[in-house]
Amino acid sequence: MFLAVLGLLVYSCGPATEREHDEKEAKEVLITPEERGFLENLASLCGKSFRGEEVYMEEGRESWAHKDFVMHVTVCEDDYVHIPFHLDDDHSRTWMFLKDEKGLRFRHDHRYEDGTPEEKTLYGGYADGKGTEFRQHFPIDEYSIDLLDDTEEMRQWNVVLSEDMSTFSYKLLYYGEVVFQADFDLTEPIN
Repeated sequence: MFLAVLGLLVYSCGPATEREHDEKEAKEVLITPEERGFLENLASLCGKSFRGEEVYMEEGRESWAHKDFVMHVTVCEDDYVHIPFHLDDDHSRTWMFLKDEKGLRFRHDHRYEDGTPEEKTLYGGYADGKGTEFRQHFPIDEYSIDLLDDTEEMRQWNVVLSEDMSTFSYKLLYYGEVVFQADFDLTEPIN
């Protein structure tokens, strides 16, 4: 009896370890070389902050042209880059670029002053596979459609680094048309 139980324990422990390894490998998703290059380009800015400005806002939307735009590239790991984005004294936003089980994902992390998440946070989308090391397109994902009540799936975010790494552009599109764009000057870090 003892040997039978011992044999069962040895059998169940061995395959579980193999199963865990297989499950971990299954979760490993290869992002495209262009997406990897894009993350690396963002990470090359790590530890620096940059000023920006609204360069376009669709008529009828609230303009932020009078606000002070600053982005801080603060967290840079192999699989993710976090960029807090401040508007004047509003420090509630962080852009998150991360690799997960489905590919390269872009998320907007919105938090209250005390650090608790806002009701509508972590929305965004996955790279569409058509980007480059300098430009990625993130159509809205299912989570965000539900969160933002975006029944027509009309939103997309494009994040663009100029090829000479002098400008970072954040663009919000509706139905393929830009409704907001902010550009940041990467040639003059502010710290």
